[in-house]
Amino acid sequence: MTTFKDLGLIPELLQAIADLGYTEPTPIQAQAIPLVLAGRDVMGGAQTGTGKTASFTLPLLQRLAPYANTSTSPARHPVRALILAPTRELAAQVEESVRQYGKYLPLRSACIYGGVPMDPQIAQLRAGVEVLVATPGRLLDHVQQRTLNLSQVEVVVLDEADRMLDMGFIPDVRRILGLLTARKQSLLFSATFSDEIKKLADSFLKDPVLVEVARNRTAESVTHLVHPVAREKKRELLVHLIKSRDMRQVLVFCSTRLGTNRLAYQLNREGVQAQAIHGDKSQSERTQALEEFKSGKVRVLVATDVAARGLDIAELPYVVNFDLPNSPEDYVHRIGRTGRAGAKGTAISLVSPDEHERLEAIEKTIKQRIRREIVPGFGPQAAEATPLLEPRRDRRRDAEVGRLTRGDEGAGAPNPSQVPDDPIFYMPYEPGMYTPPQQQPPPKPKPEPPRKPQKQIPVLLGGPVRKTG
Repeated sequence: MTTFKDLGLIPELLQAIADLGYTEPTPIQAQAIPLVLAGRDVMGGAQTGTGKTASFTLPLLQRLAPYANTSTSPARHPVRALILAPTRELAAQVEESVRQYGKYLPLRSACIYGGVPMDPQIAQLRAGVEVLVATPGRLLDHVQQRTLNLSQVEVVVLDEADRMLDMGFIPDVRRILGLLTARKQSLLFSATFSDEIKKLADSFLKDPVLVEVARNRTAESVTHLVHPVAREKKRELLVHLIKSRDMRQVLVFCSTRLGTNRLAYQLNREGVQAQAIHGDKSQSERTQALEEFKSGKVRVLVATDVAARGLDIAELPYVVNFDLPNSPEDYVHRIGRTGRAGAKGTAISLVSPDEHERLEAIEKTIKQRIRREIVPGFGPQAAEATPLLEPRRDRRRDAEVGRLTRGDEGAGAPNPSQVPDDPIFYMPYEPGMYTPPQQQPPPKPKPEPPRKPQKQIPVLLGGPVRKTG
């Protein structure tokens, strides 16, 4: 059995690891740490929840250990390691890991991201930090204002590179990489390797070693469950599950920000304390919602995929997919919030008939058939028996079809399929659609403009009368 000591880590890091209760490295840590310590560029493929963060923070801190000092001079604490993360939550989580693993080393770290004032970040940067964790946009803001110097960066890490691609950060990432010196060690970690990610890796990684562990696989400690349900019954089913099973700390994923706000509001009306978190929320609102969820003040945190990567909640018991994600890989990221570090977790998906194709794609990706369980009273039968655009019956049209079918018009009667359809009978009912419009009073006639008096010009045979004498 491999231990952290076998990986060649220094005593200060081994002590910090022991304090956190870790005894043996995960597969990604066992493979990546020796490579990073050897100075190699690494291209790592691993899902969230596999211990990926420690696989680069531990060797990164060991590489910077010779620079550790207690001097108060900012010049003794230049930025030597840069870690780029796609979201505020993930950046904060990574920086917290840096502080936990490096607590016995006099190295400074900082985390900068958007949505908060820059002045406190500027003060922290001017005091000096060796390890900087940042989101791309805010990092470029500091570069533009000349409050940040990246000339001494020796290690750069791109965490969740595929998420950066999804969020449109790759151009910013390329600009940042262009600001760094060529003599640096580069690490890239991603759950998926699209063509764009491979091009990015080829542009700045030098002879990289590929390390892939458990890509598109879920933790064995997570129990997967699907509840088939009609779409209009999803909210009622979610409330029923939370109350009947006394579920605490439930992370619920919705596909849109509007849906997230609406569901949180409806849950609170049903007596289930809930908070919403998504990209439109300010950083203070997101931090408050997360703290209330972690402390148990609220039972449910409703989130968009902005929270799928970056939320680190110890022993989170439940993740619920209120809406299935468009990408099957996002399913893996979502449920990666539970079952972390060997803890037990349950991933529940509320699946309506129109989401069956997404469910099949997810099962194909994770190579696992997810058990279906219909909750009594919440099955999808009604939705399956009544299609969304089921035609309404028109007795007059039925009679016409019957007459034509019987051949009342004699030979050559048209086929019933040739009878023209009235599209109104194929439209779903909406309140007020059959209410006749209110009668508008007839418009008042516009008054005719006053006519200008015309000058009368006497016309005679001899022309106008002329005055004489």
